[in-house]
Amino acid sequence: MPGPDNEVIEAQLEELLSPAVAGQMVYYRQLGLRSRILNLPLMVAAVLTMLWRQVPSVNELSRMLAWEDLLWCQAVKVSQQSLSERFLVFPAELFEGVFKDLLPQLQQRWYQRQKRPLPESIAYVRQHFAQIWVADGSTLEALFRKLKVLEDVSVGQLAGKMGTVVDLLARLPVEVWFREQSSAHDTTFMAELLLLATTKTLLILDRGFYDFDFFALLIKQGTAFITRPKKNAFFIVAETLTDTNKVKDFVIFLGTGQNNTPVLKLRLIEVRFGKTWHRYLTSALNPTLLPPFVVADLYRRRWRIEEAFQTVKRLLDLSYLWTGSINGIQLQIWATWLFYAILVDLGDAVADQLGLPFDRISLEMLYRGFYHFSRAYNKGLATDPVSYFADPANQDLAVVKRLRKPVSRLDLSPFPI
Repeated sequence: MPGPDNEVIEAQLEELLSPAVAGQMVYYRQLGLRSRILNLPLMVAAVLTMLWRQVPSVNELSRMLAWEDLLWCQAVKVSQQSLSERFLVFPAELFEGVFKDLLPQLQQRWYQRQKRPLPESIAYVRQHFAQIWVADGSTLEALFRKLKVLEDVSVGQLAGKMGTVVDLLARLPVEVWFREQSSAHDTTFMAELLLLATTKTLLILDRGFYDFDFFALLIKQGTAFITRPKKNAFFIVAETLTDTNKVKDFVIFLGTGQNNTPVLKLRLIEVRFGKTWHRYLTSALNPTLLPPFVVADLYRRRWRIEEAFQTVKRLLDLSYLWTGSINGIQLQIWATWLFYAILVDLGDAVADQLGLPFDRISLEMLYRGFYHFSRAYNKGLATDPVSYFADPANQDLAVVKRLRKPVSRLDLSPFPI
């Protein structure tokens, strides 16, 4: 069954999204869309209700529309068939516009919060780079063949692939791209990534983006990057910066130059954790910009984008597709990332009130905690979700993660001994 409604949460969603929805109404009219019942404001309200109240189906959503006011929209009777068909054809770019109009506002709210500490590596790198972004691709799940429109689809057909950029500083999504081909390689997103990144941007990439021409173009436009080398990578050491039993830092020439492939001047950093050596490549040749242990720590934080994929696909049900049309899939993608950004903003507000790093906040338990906040609100025991989740008396909700081990200080030296 759907989760309970709550006027405080709904009021905050309305305050956040109303300007972005209003901003897209001009484009809505330019598309020649009529002012019908299932218009842009109602569709946004309906889809966000599905996400934050965990509505299990479009059929259940049509019942709720008939009897409840959803966010800023009054109750209205709409058949399940009409609503399902609307999901098939409603222009997904309108949801994309709402999503992208909202992001600058959430970024501004992030900068206004000053109490929660930043990880040492990120605080250090902020002195030299304007953006710290993680990029990766993720394949969507198999299409849900029980839908009538998918009866003729082959078993196991995947729904496509997302390419996503996440801000490692604010943890908000920066950009999301979609490919219909589920087998598309991460390198198909490189052209968009080159246009998006600018000077003073630091990109953290996995080996899915391992391409010498791509690296050369990033260097040419002044975009720095961190990635991992391949095991069989050929390189020549040009300069030794550090060489100890825990860290090795070299300036190298990477590549053979065969088949017109560029030879790249990079830093190869090797850091030993326990008995294992981990290797990293970066285009930042000056170790004062990116010290060795900072590089290692930042690459470890690349996993944050995997956590974002897990949140949108498992927690927010992007792995359960509402429709089989490409347009409908894109609509769900934009709506889910939109709600994910709002959830990140709430988690950051809780972290700021507690004075804790954002890493200590569990978005899953925050999301599941909406039910408990609604119950407390109805009993007159809570009025604001941020204060409620930050209250020490409510720590049994596990919104704040327990520390498994003490956090040690990071060595920020450009030439560690």
